[in-house]
Amino acid sequence: MSNDGFEHSLAPGTRAWVLASGKIGHEVNCLGVAHELGLDPEMRAVRPRLLFQALAPFGPIDPRDAARHPAASMRGPFPDIVFASGRTTVPYLRYLKRASKGQTFTVFLQDPRMGPKTADVIWVPEHDRLRGPNVVVTLTSPHHLRPRVLRAARADADPRLAALPAERVAMVLGGTSASHSFEDTDIAALAEIAREILASGQGLMVTPSRRTPPALMDAIRAAVGASAQAFVWDGAGANPYVQILAHASSIVVTGDSVNMVGEAASTGAPVHLYEPTGGHPKMTGFLDKLVATGAARRLGASRPAGWPQQRWTYAPVDATQAIAGEVVRRYRAFRGL
Repeated sequence: MSNDGFEHSLAPGTRAWVLASGKIGHEVNCLGVAHELGLDPEMRAVRPRLLFQALAPFGPIDPRDAARHPAASMRGPFPDIVFASGRTTVPYLRYLKRASKGQTFTVFLQDPRMGPKTADVIWVPEHDRLRGPNVVVTLTSPHHLRPRVLRAARADADPRLAALPAERVAMVLGGTSASHSFEDTDIAALAEIAREILASGQGLMVTPSRRTPPALMDAIRAAVGASAQAFVWDGAGANPYVQILAHASSIVVTGDSVNMVGEAASTGAPVHLYEPTGGHPKMTGFLDKLVATGAARRLGASRPAGWPQQRWTYAPVDATQAIAGEVVRRYRAFRGL
């Protein structure tokens, strides 16, 4: 697998796993780093029963997943390197280290809640407090939207977007979370933002997430009507998320997901942040720092005249290569290379 000329790749034949908890955000982080290293990892499902989910990260793995069982998710041969993210996967990461007699190199993305000794390398975003000699800290999250991926999308435009005006604004919509909610005022504001984009003469490309409230999508669809300037993904066919980001002249993204905001900032297109109701100090701090880099600006209830045409430049904000580089350095030292 190509890694965009990144000189620190792992040797051909390196066996890799990703412990897949079923949460897209966690898997995106793992695959982003693995692919940057030129790896094509095997996905190993981590679906413990409820008791063992509740005990994570401190408890054991679900016994039915142990390597001694022929159909177990942890059945060997064990990988050279394993990537994991999310509380449920922590016991499985520790299990692999023990079962492989220390030979599997472990990488954990996000705070494992058990300290820096949980894995050989740990990545955390700046807004998390975990620090240690093996902890890599960056502003944004790792992901798969590498420059080569965006270039390929621009070279082979999705037919569903090809008829839109050349100047296009992406709307990337999150949804309700533990810290954020989309109240009636947020729904009305986002629908009005969609109308303002169309009134500016630009194209509009809208992609929701799994968490996006149906009421918000109903309001967006009502706002755009049958406009030939707009594309709103309705869940039919493949999600053109990468295509939408690749072809965006600017991006409006809701500020409820570090992953979504970070992926938008990796494109180099101006990022407008709409923060839904609620919030969390960690998320607010992350957005503050991203604004300070020049990549993003907040888009509130009062918006400057003609804002949809606002453009500015910045160096794309992308931590994936830095994280991969630290993994390579430590992996080579671990193997004595």
